[in-house]
Amino acid sequence: MSTTPRRARWLIPVVLLVAWLGIGGMLGPYAGKLGEVATNDQAAFLPRSAESTKVVAEQRAFQQDETLPAVVVWTGPGSGGDSFAESHRAEATRALASLADTPGVVGGVSPALPSEDGKALQGVLQLRPDLGEELPVALERIQAAADGVAGSTAQLAGPAASQADLADAFAGIDGLLLGVALVTVLVILLLVYRSLLLPLVIILGAVFSLGLACAVVYVLADHDVVRVDGQVQGILSILVIGAATDYALLLTARYREELAVRADRFEAVRAALRQSWGAIVASAGTVALGLLALLLSDLTNNRALGPVGAIGIVCAVLSSLTFLPAVLLLLGRAAYWPAKPRRTGGGSEGVWHRVAALVDRAPRKVWALSLAVLLGCAAFSPALTAKGVPLDEIFVNDAPSVAAQQTLGRHFPGGSGNPAVIIANADRAAEVTAAARDTDGVASAAPVTASGRPGGGEPRVVDGRVRIDVTLRAAADTDAAKNTVAGLREAVHAVPRADALVGGYTAQQYDTRRTAEHDRTLIVPVVLAIILVILIGLLRSLLMPLLLVATVALNFLATLGISALVFEHVLGFSGTDASVPLYGFVFLVALGVDYNIFLMSRVREESLRHGVRQGVLRGLVATGGVITSAGVVLAATFAALGVIPLAFLLQIAFIVAFGVLLDTLVVRSLLVPALAVDLGARAWWPGRLSRGSGDGPSQDRVPQDAVGV
Repeated sequence: MSTTPRRARWLIPVVLLVAWLGIGGMLGPYAGKLGEVATNDQAAFLPRSAESTKVVAEQRAFQQDETLPAVVVWTGPGSGGDSFAESHRAEATRALASLADTPGVVGGVSPALPSEDGKALQGVLQLRPDLGEELPVALERIQAAADGVAGSTAQLAGPAASQADLADAFAGIDGLLLGVALVTVLVILLLVYRSLLLPLVIILGAVFSLGLACAVVYVLADHDVVRVDGQVQGILSILVIGAATDYALLLTARYREELAVRADRFEAVRAALRQSWGAIVASAGTVALGLLALLLSDLTNNRALGPVGAIGIVCAVLSSLTFLPAVLLLLGRAAYWPAKPRRTGGGSEGVWHRVAALVDRAPRKVWALSLAVLLGCAAFSPALTAKGVPLDEIFVNDAPSVAAQQTLGRHFPGGSGNPAVIIANADRAAEVTAAARDTDGVASAAPVTASGRPGGGEPRVVDGRVRIDVTLRAAADTDAAKNTVAGLREAVHAVPRADALVGGYTAQQYDTRRTAEHDRTLIVPVVLAIILVILIGLLRSLLMPLLLVATVALNFLATLGISALVFEHVLGFSGTDASVPLYGFVFLVALGVDYNIFLMSRVREESLRHGVRQGVLRGLVATGGVITSAGVVLAATFAALGVIPLAFLLQIAFIVAFGVLLDTLVVRSLLVPALAVDLGARAWWPGRLSRGSGDGPSQDRVPQDAVGV
């Protein structure tokens, strides 16, 4: 062979390696810059068509400048006495007045208002919503002034304090979360491969793909094409690292097989890519299209995750099919040092010989027992109530704003600091206010005046509309408050020619829950249909794809059942975030099908050479180790979301991590192979597998004792 073709063979991998090193060097820092274009303003992620969202839009007209309220609440030592408010009111009012010129404080400062029991005082300050990193400084100054009221304990509640605590919780997104995920994956890979170089190569590919994904998302978010918040940012990091590692494991395992029987590393890489790329692309397609189905959601944060997550998956598969093969080609057998490439079925994979033998001996008993276990777990799934997480459970640890809100709720009406907001026609303001006051569960209702506070003057009229603030008796995040909002809407909608709309925090939570329920009924069938079409195209069968979709759907229900028990009895959550079931479904069903794609594509390949029964068992032995490793890695990366102290991310972390392990160890290892063996050739209906054909590895590549025969 001439030297020119030989050099040309090395040129492509070298160019790919240099290109990815450039991508990593130039775009890698974007993984830490995504927070610059992220927003944690929850108003930006409300349902598009909900009544509460329309109120947010109209409410802006009643403010010369948008503001972020901070609520100061004072209480006395111990249980206090009913004279506390009277004796400290003047001093608290002076403390509030002293903050009028504080940077970030806008508008008038309210006086200190006493509670009905006389044991507490509260005051409200309006802050600029664009303070960003200056918000904690402004809150520190407010806290310092409030602490100056002798003989009292001051706490900060309201949206400003909640936003500051939320920013603290997300502070670990860029560093802590990414570090924990990468270290976890590296440790698992070192244990699995017992190699020094390969885990580092896989991690490097995952980091490069994350940098590319973050750069693309950064540009799109900077131009308002997509929205990013802390939750989406965290999920993107975990999703890309987990997916890139999974695809890398599949390719490197196949390359190891090829190196064991081929002397030429170029032929080994070419064969590994030829046998793997279809399964990898199909797996990535199920996840990416499943995520894009979230664009059908009416919840803005769901629609935000859809394209962002899909971009991450595309970058992960791009890295796995270009950067990784180039490095493997350049390293050759050295990639697995000090271990040596060996044939499938030896050594540590002996456990999969035993699993295959068990499936072969009693397939019907295996799938029946596996099915019974999953159905038993799924029976608890109705106990998972996706009604939302109460304010005092949003943060996993103790957040100051939550404690302050609890103090506020003990001494003032439960809805203090989070009023329901009514926007109505000005000429019907009196009638709407009266209807609101007569609604069960309402503590007070008054139009907002020119001073910006409810009551005490003529209502402020903007474009013929008025704003009426309604304080609810129940805490703003409770079911009782949501029921009051439903009754409030019914009452004010009945006022003729008022065109009244009801919004505010409680209404937003109510609308979010109802929208999430609607989204699930719409998106779940769409995702299942997408996955089914991809499986039919890949496996060229109808019955097998239907069985695979049914098994992963059952795995999801079983995971919800276990999650319901763990959330309530172990973690102490009284509710689940409204978006968690849909997120869990998209991730678990799409990722669960990934492992079945890896398995069944290999089963089909082996069945073409050895027949259906032997094909199933040989495919199980050949893929058992790598798929289990991939499942453990993905579960561990999603579990890393638990380091961010937010209930939503902790719930997602548990559902995906547990569900992936359940799918990997039960559904893919026992249920699906046993069903395939029991059904035989019928599993591939209406297609037929012809033994002895196909582009699979030679027979001597699979151990003859793979199934105990």
